[in-house]
Amino acid sequence: MFSKACEYGIKASTYIALQSLEGQRVSLKEIAGEIDSPIAFTAKILHQLAKNDILVSVKGPYGGFYIPKEKIDVIKLAAIVYAIDGDSVYTGCALGFNECNASKPCLLHDKFVGIRDELREMLQNTSLYELTAGLETSLTYLKR
Repeated sequence: MFSKACEYGIKASTYIALQSLEGQRVSLKEIAGEIDSPIAFTAKILHQLAKNDILVSVKGPYGGFYIPKEKIDVIKLAAIVYAIDGDSVYTGCALGFNECNASKPCLLHDKFVGIRDELREMLQNTSLYELTAGLETSLTYLKR
């Protein structure tokens, strides 16, 4: 459903948020290692997230990535998904056809419309803090 870049973006954002709640900045290398992503690919993803005001990048010897604590509960997963994948997750065809809409539907179109609507609602109503709080109790996808 999400691109690999988007999956890594969500994982990176939750890891950065977790560290930010502890007052820590994290390096690109640390983030890539924790989410098991190539460093160059992770750098591109983090750049997109910073460009879209999801996270902050600080250069220099004491630099790294962080998310201001007050924003962690405000940032919704929808913002992360949009920063990486745009709105294609809400508009794309379930079967990957280039042209699929109400007037020219694929075989799954009518069923998939409802799923997309539920996905949109879930992403718009789930905060980064909710994922971070879950990670604090069960480090599901981080290497720790």
